[in-house]
Amino acid sequence: MIFSLGSRILRTVDLKLLWKLGYNLGFKGMKAVAKHKKRLKKGELYPAFMMISVTDNCNLNCQGCWVTINNTSKGMDVETLENIITSSKEKGSYFFGLLGGEPLMYPQLFEVIERHSDCYFQMFTNGTLLTDEVAQRLRKLGNVSPLISVEGLQDVSDIRRGAKNVYGRTMTGIESSINNKLFTGVATSVCKSNFKDLVSEEFVNSCIKKGIHYLWYYIYRPVGERPTTELALSEEEILELRQFMVDIRVKAPLMIIDTYWDEKGNALCPGAIGLSHHINPYGDIEFCPPIQFAGEKIEADTNIPELIENSKYISGLRNGITDCTQGCILLDAPDQLHTMLKEADAYDSSKRSKAFEELQKMKPCAGHHIPGKEIPEKSWVYRFAKKYSFFGFGAYG
Repeated sequence: MIFSLGSRILRTVDLKLLWKLGYNLGFKGMKAVAKHKKRLKKGELYPAFMMISVTDNCNLNCQGCWVTINNTSKGMDVETLENIITSSKEKGSYFFGLLGGEPLMYPQLFEVIERHSDCYFQMFTNGTLLTDEVAQRLRKLGNVSPLISVEGLQDVSDIRRGAKNVYGRTMTGIESSINNKLFTGVATSVCKSNFKDLVSEEFVNSCIKKGIHYLWYYIYRPVGERPTTELALSEEEILELRQFMVDIRVKAPLMIIDTYWDEKGNALCPGAIGLSHHINPYGDIEFCPPIQFAGEKIEADTNIPELIENSKYISGLRNGITDCTQGCILLDAPDQLHTMLKEADAYDSSKRSKAFEELQKMKPCAGHHIPGKEIPEKSWVYRFAKKYSFFGFGAYG
């Protein structure tokens, strides 16, 4: 499996991009993890990696999306974005997730990435705007991996996405990325309507056939203005998903990524262990993307490390969630999350002015913290990666 995957990556990814991947993401990433672990021992809060939503513009309207779409917004102030990246580099962190909305709708995207050629960026995109021209630009930059969202096959995808022919347009985006030799990933939010289609060896094999290099499985979270709770997975389905990933990892020449379990199968929350946090397009520092509450806001001249270190909100949620669950607080105990947010003096950062009301209406759903039913990794490669590396694997050891 490892030989086949390595051979396929060498044949299908531009060598310059592989160098950037190995150095900016691999080598620097492991150093970032080491520095992060030292900070944790000192009780410091700055995360190893930052997730940044650069815009709240989007060309789709997906079920369960927590983003309040505003197609008149100019997105994050460029000076603020530069401050986030520069501050993180000063703390030894060079990896960033770029989210939206749709990040390809952020006008200054390529210019910012080009100015920080010593960093690595993972771009979360729906793929419909990933044209051949865009892919060529990304290849020239060399330090970006498109992570393209696939929410089901043809019919299910259009329903989930709120538009027509989304699946076909996304497939065209994947082809553009692969044809231009980018290190390409596919992400999918697994829910009841797409479970049988996506949690299958057939789907994994189709990704391999298309030339995809890594596949990232998420668990659907019913949040936002249209939570669509009927799509949430059951405990049995979550366990089936976990077992499927563990089994397929030992034989598929494709990286299968999750952010939910360590190498022993224990549940975890990347935010609660301090691995990553999120900053929205308006500079609000959020615990993670779907928890749209904040305690502080950054601007171009903000001392970000100092602000995070003194954040009652970040420290309160890290401690409170750890005491409550090893899994996802949104799924396991939304009522307790509501209490934590009030105690931390958090404010609604959703731009809907209804996030507290939405949270109060949420009922607990099955989550990935299922004590006594842990499923450990079979593959030594994934055991090692989850303990010492990152990029969705974990850095949990």
